[in-house]
Amino acid sequence: MLDQADHDPDDAAPIDMLETYYAAHGWEHERHDDEIVATVKGSWTTYELRALWREDDSVLQFLAFPDIKVTDERRASVYETIGLVNEQLWIGHFELWSASGILLFRHAAMVDGGDDGTMSLTTAELLVESAIEECERFYPVFQFVLWGGKSPKDALAAALIETQGEA
Repeated sequence: MLDQADHDPDDAAPIDMLETYYAAHGWEHERHDDEIVATVKGSWTTYELRALWREDDSVLQFLAFPDIKVTDERRASVYETIGLVNEQLWIGHFELWSASGILLFRHAAMVDGGDDGTMSLTTAELLVESAIEECERFYPVFQFVLWGGKSPKDALAAALIETQGEA
């Protein structure tokens, strides 16, 4: 977590706050009006994080792309996997874009900072970190289905084994 003392504690417009957050982490990012895109290295892959702000609706749509593309012959099993994975989530969901075969995590957040439509650093951090954590947690599940030949149920069971103790 970022130290509040190192950053302006005041709320900011959602895209401004995300830009501040990305810069504080040293993450490569690019901004275009009401959209910002960042690249983040995870433990499994590099993620593209994309946020789009709809001021009229006070909604921030946040997308995380875990660099997984699904071929036509694997779509049915990936759709089943997405259904099982989404049952495990409290916030956000995974989906597969039908036109491109790209897998992504999506979350839409209502941002009601009063009349000024601002977002706190804590909210930005929660939004970004939870998306990355869910992508990291379920990346192996999708890989087991796509490349390991496992059924969606077996992949989920294998990837979510809780280990005890230390090696």
